Amino acid sequence: MPGSGGRSRRGVPRHHWTGWAFCLPFCAVFLVAIVAPLAYAMYLSLFQDRLVGGVVFAGAANYAAAFTDRLFHVGLLRVALFLAVQVPIMLGLATLLALAVDSGRLRWSGVYRIGVFVPYAVPAVVASLMWGYLYGDRFGVLGGEALSGSWILVSIGNIVTWEWTGYNMLILYAALRVVPTELYEAAEIDGAGEIRKAWSIKLPALRPALLLATIFSIIGSFQLFNEPNVLATLAPAQITTYYTPNMYAYNLAFNGQQYNYAAAIAVVLGLVTIVVSYAVQLTAGRRERLW
Repeated sequence: MPGSGGRSRRGVPRHHWTGWAFCLPFCAVFLVAIVAPLAYAMYLSLFQDRLVGGVVFAGAANYAAAFTDRLFHVGLLRVALFLAVQVPIMLGLATLLALAVDSGRLRWSGVYRIGVFVPYAVPAVVASLMWGYLYGDRFGVLGGEALSGSWILVSIGNIVTWEWTGYNMLILYAALRVVPTELYEAAEIDGAGEIRKAWSIKLPALRPALLLATIFSIIGSFQLFNEPNVLATLAPAQITTYYTPNMYAYNLAFNGQQYNYAAAIAVVLGLVTIVVSYAVQLTAGRRERLW
């Protein structure tokens, strides 16, 4: 009979439409929340608001200005330095914590995991305010030294590390939990100790998870905004409006009313993030093939 046997009236398998039905909510949210804003930002970046003539089509003029903008370059180099120093430290700590939890030698390991993960549950603004009080010269224990010119980036890196180490630890710990127990049993038969098992079995098993955590951290570093923006009220002389590219784009748009140029800055920043993330992924893939 028509329509029987799991098929629609037109002969298309029902499971085909069922799959699309499950994907439709995600696709709708992705289009509205991701694709549409990106497309609109790219559209805005092609125009300029001039004193004479109003808003006119400018083509790639905003992008040309962004590539020669010293303030944008300073902020971009600053977050690149932040990325090169903070991300290895954070992922190194997350790896050590994940190995410690997976070793099975910690008492109350569940409490330990929750305790390390709790900072991730604290909103970035709240975390920045908390640490700002500790850093400040009025209530802080460091007498304001943490907000001096030579230490401000380190202070921001400390906040970000405190916030995200637990999150990355859980990603790495989840990767360790799927390692076959047969590998550990074989290593024990060969006389391998805990350090040897961690070096020869656990760390190689963490490579895909470490790559994922690294890419997430790269994206987060280039998006750095909340922490310096909150601390700017405590150290306005050190944290300028162009301290990071995101702060620069934000202040251009909402304080300087330069929406078109801010959109171009945002698009360029997104492209830089994509290029760096892809380069890291490509490098990791080549090393994996060599190994």
